[in-house]
Amino acid sequence: MIRIDNVSKQNGHQILFIEASAALLKGEKVGLVGPNGAGKTTLFRMIAGREPPDEGQVGVDRGVTVGYFSQDVGEMSGRSAVTEAMDGAGPVSAVLAEMRELEAAMADPGRADDMDAIIERYGEAQGRFEEMDGYALDARAREVLAGLNFTQEMMDGDVGALSGGWKMRVALARILLQRPDAMLLDEPSNHLDLESLIWLEQFLQGYEGALLMTSHDREFMNRIVNKIVEIDGGSLTTYSGDYEFYEQQRALAEKQQQAQFERQQAMLAKEIAFIERFKARASHAAQVQSRVKKLDKIDRVDPPRRRQTVSFDFPPAPRSGDDVASLKDVRKSYGAHVIYDGLEFGVRRNERWCVLGVNGAGKSTLLKLVAGATQPDAGTVAVGGSVKMGYFAQHSMELLDGERTVFQSLEDSFPQAGQGSLRTLAGCFGFSGDDVDKKCRVLSGGEKARLVMAKMLYDPPNFLVLDEPTNHLDMATKEMLVAALAQFEGAMLFVSHDRHFLAALSNRVLELTPEGVHKYGGGYSEYVARTGHEAPGLHC
Repeated sequence: MIRIDNVSKQNGHQILFIEASAALLKGEKVGLVGPNGAGKTTLFRMIAGREPPDEGQVGVDRGVTVGYFSQDVGEMSGRSAVTEAMDGAGPVSAVLAEMRELEAAMADPGRADDMDAIIERYGEAQGRFEEMDGYALDARAREVLAGLNFTQEMMDGDVGALSGGWKMRVALARILLQRPDAMLLDEPSNHLDLESLIWLEQFLQGYEGALLMTSHDREFMNRIVNKIVEIDGGSLTTYSGDYEFYEQQRALAEKQQQAQFERQQAMLAKEIAFIERFKARASHAAQVQSRVKKLDKIDRVDPPRRRQTVSFDFPPAPRSGDDVASLKDVRKSYGAHVIYDGLEFGVRRNERWCVLGVNGAGKSTLLKLVAGATQPDAGTVAVGGSVKMGYFAQHSMELLDGERTVFQSLEDSFPQAGQGSLRTLAGCFGFSGDDVDKKCRVLSGGEKARLVMAKMLYDPPNFLVLDEPTNHLDMATKEMLVAALAQFEGAMLFVSHDRHFLAALSNRVLELTPEGVHKYGGGYSEYVARTGHEAPGLHC
């Protein structure tokens, strides 16, 4: 369906692709992977016809419809979310737009002389609309938006009033509703809560077209794709299987290439030593010449390209008392909306609570109450003795001083720390070389999250309160964070929509539902096994 043949592409001084080739076949679900800046979005744009390759060809079979979802959703306002979603539903939405124009024309007294022709055209358009099952479009649009967690009020309200994250969901709904022959989805799992993520996962599993997607959520990727295309060093390499299988295959291929490289290096060293030893002796001239020619003809094996991996070791945190935080008879409401009434909850030393609940259940509110970022209307919130809290919230990233560089920002927080120590810290969180001199205002969402996380973890707290810490983080940084937090010896209270993160780090689950608050011993995996569902209100 889609072929990439010997494509080369350069952005400014950066070479993204060198004679790269790959294919997307009918019915395949392919995960596109590679480090940040490797060219994943550029590849999507070339397939979608928004950017040409410098050399080579990107071919889409005749008649194949392609839907492209990107993080850049553009402006949306003045229409309802449901109308905006329906507008992208392919040919049927064009017929609907034509019918609306004709309806306006029929209501215009100035067009009375053309009325017979207008009515005839309207009848034809209506016939086409019925054939395309257009009258079910509104219901289908509402079904998709509901799956992405829109309420009826949000569906019918002005899309312009929605936040950027919700507009992103409208753009995603538009592509899903279109059901094209091939879908290109660039980070569709960003900005989704756990319930929406699981709904999208099931939708894509049932989608019969070809799919090419990127995602920083390994669990999401694992459950959908049956092939991986990796961008690395300008080339495209295809692996059969899901993301986990790709990781194993890649590690195996690296190991084999390293062994091959080492064998060849040993052989070359031996040959070069012989040449050096005997090159001055006339009696060995023929042998030396023969070996020089042999070396010239050898295809050199390159060492495997090492992915830059980062790791962060927690300095030991001071020990807290047994009672880390306690909420007693807490009431909290926003206007008429009551979030908590009589909430009783406590965190003890070494407990790692993950908080689950649908949108609006009060997950972030609970974390704010514990962190002291908001006060209860009634009841008490107390933090135990010797507790040193680290609080990560989405607004933490907005508090960075835009005019300070990454390194200056770290220095401001830790004036006593040595330069070497802070550079090591920056490197652990993905800021190497000149990256430390970037001003905070030019950092991406992921870079800001990493910087805030670095500042929070350097002077170790013994109680971590984390609200969606993995938003904006790429897979490598997430893996580093999971590995680091697995070694953390304090208590944790966190919200995340990343199931790998939830399963790896929790040993308690707090479930917030309309019926009340439920507590589960054991982590997220045990919760799923016990309840039969992966999120409150969504059954497997």
